[in-house]
Order: sequence, then C-alpha cells, then structure tokens
Amino acid sequence: MNHWLFGQINEFAEATPWLHGPAQAYANYGVVLFGVLLVAGWWVARRSGQVAGVAAAIAAGGATLLAVAVNQPIVHAVHEARPYTTLPNILVLANRSTDPSFPSDHATMAGAAAVGLWIVNRRLGIIAAAAAVLMAFTRVYIAAHFPADVVAGLLLGAIVALGTWLLLRRPLTWAVEAVATTRLRPVLVDVRRPRLP
Repeated sequence: MNHWLFGQINEFAEATPWLHGPAQAYANYGVVLFGVLLVAGWWVARRSGQVAGVAAAIAAGGATLLAVAVNQPIVHAVHEARPYTTLPNILVLANRSTDPSFPSDHATMAGAAAVGLWIVNRRLGIIAAAAAVLMAFTRVYIAAHFPADVVAGLLLGAIVALGTWLLLRRPLTWAVEAVATTRLRPVLVDVRRPRLP
C-alpha cells in the first residue's frame, strides 16, 4: 500500500511539471513558514494577555524543536532507505540525501508546530495544519519520502507537542506569571492591554 500510494503520487508528479518548482521550494524551505507561524502564535498570545496562551506559545516552539530531536534516534534505528535508492525509474525532484527516511523530519516538525499552534489559537492551528499536510504531500511529491514516512512524522510531532503541553502546562504557566512581574513583562504581554496580574 505504501509503495502503491507513492507510485500514484510519483505519477502525478510526472504529469504536473508546472508544479515541480513550487513543490520543491515548499518541500525544502517551507520550514520558514512554520517559524513565521510560531512567531505569530507568540504575537497573538502576547496581545491577548492570557497567561496560558503565552505559555502555550512558548511550549509550541519548544515542542517543535523537541519533536525533531526525539525523531532523530528513531530515524537512525529504523534506517529506512529513501525512495530514490530503492525504486528504479521514478521521478526524483529531491536533493539526494544519505539520511534515512522514516519518519520524516520535515513532517515531524510540521505536525508538532500545527498541534502546538492549535493549542495557542484555533485559526493559526488550522492554517498550520493545512501547511503541515501540504508539507507532508510535497515531501512525497519530490520523492524524498514514502507516504508512511510523512504520516508517521505528523503523528509523532503531534504526540510530542500535545504531551509537552500536558506535562508542562502548569509549571510553564507559573513561570510566565512569575516573569510577567519583572521588566520582561512587555515581551510576554502587550502593555497597552494589561491583563496579566
């Protein structure tokens, strides 16, 4: 099923040469969009003045980095070959890498950012979720990963982000409340809308 679905997407890629450039650009550099979305999450939380929102924004950024770190030992333990090293006669748009394929680092990062931002703000979460699905698709489209690689990455990232928030919600919220009483308050809350104690 995994190889069959990859084949279907690869055939679609062969039939859509006009999409090659945008897909390659997003698959390789779309991580920048997630960085922008995470900063936007902090900005939205800061303007709301909600302690939990600011804590969630901090957790979202941290969980995104943590998810990629957690993924690395899994990638090396599974050590799955990339599609272009195992399948002959496929269209390859990816920059060839010797790194293993499962789970996808890009999808893991995207899944973590999407769930983290969903906790911060539903609108940002929806945008990030759509961006994450697109990231997963383009990674398969350029033949950097099999579909299972990106699905596993999205799930792993989501689990890490949710687990991070559940574990750190109280201590992180307490820390934000404590820091909000110092000179760093403007970093955490829009002083024009003071709602933090």
